[in-house]
Amino acid sequence: MAGMKGKQSVRDMILSLGLIGLMAGVIYIFIPHDDSEPPLKRVDYRVELLTARRAASYPVAAPEGLPKTWKATSVRYDGSEFDAWHLGFHAPDGQYVAIEQSTQKPAVFIDTASQGAEDSKTTQRIGDQTWQRYTGGRYDALVLKGKGSTTVVTGTASFAQLTKMAQALKTS
Repeated sequence: MAGMKGKQSVRDMILSLGLIGLMAGVIYIFIPHDDSEPPLKRVDYRVELLTARRAASYPVAAPEGLPKTWKATSVRYDGSEFDAWHLGFHAPDGQYVAIEQSTQKPAVFIDTASQGAEDSKTTQRIGDQTWQRYTGGRYDALVLKGKGSTTVVTGTASFAQLTKMAQALKTS
């Protein structure tokens, strides 16, 4: 009898594990689960923009007239660190575009803002200004060196999308 009891225990354990596996499969199939990323929240950047424009030592740029399909997702102004302005967007094609401005030394600021993109030695005329193109592994960028500050329009988006953002920038 002792030998039979051991065989029943193993058999019962295998049956129990099978039943647990079956129940887990049923639960997985019938309980809804969403593996997609949650939608990005749109941020209202008007207050931060007004604050930055009052405090910064340069004309702070923000887009005007972009379609609603451009979703602002991040904003910050840090007056203690080179009057740094950041405004990030989710572009209509799902890519990321950011406006970065600062009084920091241009070479250091451009490298940081563009995540290491390098000067392509190509310029692009946008409105009445000449922007420098930078290309990189992760981000590309359009750079405008001004009096006392540098503006970088950067992100994972194409140069066409970066150009649309740069065209929409206003400083008042």
